[in-house]
Amino acid sequence: DLENQAELEEKTRLINQVLELQHTLEDLSARVDAVKEENLKLKSENQVLGQYIENLMSASSVFQTTETKSKRK
Repeated sequence: DLENQAELEEKTRLINQVLELQHTLEDLSARVDAVKEENLKLKSENQVLGQYIENLMSASSVFQTTETKSKRK
């Protein structure tokens, strides 16, 4: 009977370990999803900012004269 109790305790310990690992995996998966979502959001914001900067540069005479001078060389 002592052997059965030790076996039962070992099974219980293993089940608890598996459950803990499952929860850890779920947490990590949720974190990965959140990071992916944040990454997509930041990429989109970067595209908008890049377009905005490009528009500012094309509208600025400072950058236009630089482009003209470099084309002459």
